[in-house]
Amino acid sequence: MRYFVLILLPFLSLFLQSTIFSFLSIKGAIPNLVLIFVVFFALLNSNRNRSAAYGFLCGLLVDLYIGRFICMNALALGATAFFIGSFEGRVFKENLLVGTIAVAAGICLNNFFLFLLSLIYFNVFHFDVNLLSNILYQGLYNVLLAIPIYAWYYHSTKNGLLRSYREI
Repeated sequence: MRYFVLILLPFLSLFLQSTIFSFLSIKGAIPNLVLIFVVFFALLNSNRNRSAAYGFLCGLLVDLYIGRFICMNALALGATAFFIGSFEGRVFKENLLVGTIAVAAGICLNNFFLFLLSLIYFNVFHFDVNLLSNILYQGLYNVLLAIPIYAWYYHSTKNGLLRSYREI
C-alpha cells in the first residue's frame, strides 16, 4: 500500500494544484505540493539516493504535465531531494518545525537549481520583480501548508499508509 500511496501523491498533488489551489492563489502564486511531498519523503526516508530517484521521477511527472523544458524540474527536484535527504539522520523529525524548515530549505534549493538549469539551457536569465514576488508568495504558501501536511505525513510514515514494511 505504501508504494501505491507514494505513486498516487504526485498525481493527486498536480490535480489539486491545477484545480482547487488555482482558485485559492495568493497574488497569483499557487503552492507546489509535489515539492512538499518530495521534501517530506527525502526527510523521512533513510536513503538519499532513493530520495533523489523519487524526486527525479516526481519532477519528470511535473515536466510531462507542463509539457515543456523536459527534465528541468526532474533534475531540480532530484537534486533537492538528494540534499534534503542528506540531513535525514541528523534532525529530530518529530518536531513540526523541522518539516517546515525543510520545506523552506527545499524551496530555496529547488529555485536555485531551476535558476542554474535555466542559465545552462538558455544562457540567459531575465530577473523580474514579479518572479521574485511569485517565489516569495509561493514559498509562504508552501510553508503554511507544510505544517498540517507534515503532521499527516509523519504520522502516516510511523503508523499509517506510508509505513515501511521493515517497521511493522
